[in-house]
Amino acid sequence: MTEPLLRVTWVQPEDLLGHELRQASEDGRDASAVATTWHTSGGPPSPPRAGASTPPAPPELRALALTLLDELAHLPTPLAAKEPTALAEIVRACGDGWPTATTTPPGSGGPPPVSGRGGIGESLNAHQLHAAWLGRAAGCLLGKPVEKLGLPAIRELARATGNWPLTTWFTAKGLPPDLAAAHPWNRRSAGNSLAENIDGMPEDDDLNYPLLNVLLLQRYGRAFRTSDVARLWLDELPAGRTFTAERVAYRNLLSGIEPPDTARHHNPFREWIGAAIRADVHGWAHPGDPASAAAQAHRDAALTHTANGVYGAMFVAGTIAAAGGGADVHASLRQGLAVVPPRSRLAQAVRDAVETARAHDSFDTVVDRLHADHDHYHWVHAVPNAALLAAALTHADGDFTGAICRAVSGGWDTDSNGATAGSVAGLLAGHPDRLPERWTAPLKNRLATSVVGFDGIGFDELARLTQEALRP
Repeated sequence: MTEPLLRVTWVQPEDLLGHELRQASEDGRDASAVATTWHTSGGPPSPPRAGASTPPAPPELRALALTLLDELAHLPTPLAAKEPTALAEIVRACGDGWPTATTTPPGSGGPPPVSGRGGIGESLNAHQLHAAWLGRAAGCLLGKPVEKLGLPAIRELARATGNWPLTTWFTAKGLPPDLAAAHPWNRRSAGNSLAENIDGMPEDDDLNYPLLNVLLLQRYGRAFRTSDVARLWLDELPAGRTFTAERVAYRNLLSGIEPPDTARHHNPFREWIGAAIRADVHGWAHPGDPASAAAQAHRDAALTHTANGVYGAMFVAGTIAAAGGGADVHASLRQGLAVVPPRSRLAQAVRDAVETARAHDSFDTVVDRLHADHDHYHWVHAVPNAALLAAALTHADGDFTGAICRAVSGGWDTDSNGATAGSVAGLLAGHPDRLPERWTAPLKNRLATSVVGFDGIGFDELARLTQEALRP
């Protein structure tokens, strides 16, 4: 009997090569000679949505992929000056725009501070953290069944069940069989994330990584180093629960490669969204201080990401820090953007997205504009997803339901964008009781995870543990 093929995703050289060619086209490297060699040798393009192509490449093609990956790594990157990765260079690139450690500035649009949100020096309280955790979970869960689906499919599925514009959970009830067959739900999530079968918060990497960062602060404090993040992962994170840039970096660690080279070596996913989904805790640790939050997020992100992949994490951390310090959603986004090099692709995309969201009443129109501008990126890339996140938060104007539904309805990385939008909007709400019960009740105050010590934990208890970990 033939053994079934074990095809580990996100690490096969023949797949990495296709993604690296795409990355080269985005960061300005001239990879035409490498591309010609690869394609004339029979090399496949990168898988459009999945983590591995089939069938696997023959040995000679895999060897060629490894050689070409090394060649691509040595090509000059024209955008490096605009898009540095080292923190000191990022701060210099931001110039006078790099934020100082102050509370919400006068005239920023932020409301007067409310209890527990007075800026630097005042830690977030358990109610705020509880609301942020619930918001992250609800937004993630909303996006899970349509992850990996294209925008037209998401719209068709929701419209067919009377849920467009999106206002509540996706459902398969009443869905025409032909539409269900044409656009199957995410196979890993359909059984636990549709309205009719939600029973607590199922496991997801968008929750696992913030949990790991609670552990990170418990063990190493806010002065942790990138190598401490690596040690924690090797101790606590199953390799099978990593994806894209995180999986490559994990493999690099096991191969003896040290950070930050773990983010660069044969890692074509280094500008994708992975670091951004780890950034919440860094923002929570520094309410009112986006600069410190961004610097902390940078040390985490440097294990796995470079340039725009790092900026995505810094942007999220800075935005959350500003929200925790009393800024409204619009001021929070401005302060989050202030920690990103202004000439970078991510900064420009976020600025354009906010402007587009302000200019149109219909969010479908906003999303169509974003997709027209950014659909050349992979659906997990940090640039389009940061733009969509900013547009959703802007258009929703602080409303929780509006934020998560807009973020998910825009496509791309639906569960990750829903999670971060929910985290920001939940923190802005400031208390679990201010979140609509239709989003929080199905979570049943229970989180499933493979992170040891947290499986089955209630969000109220998780908020308490997070508050303890955040204490200076």
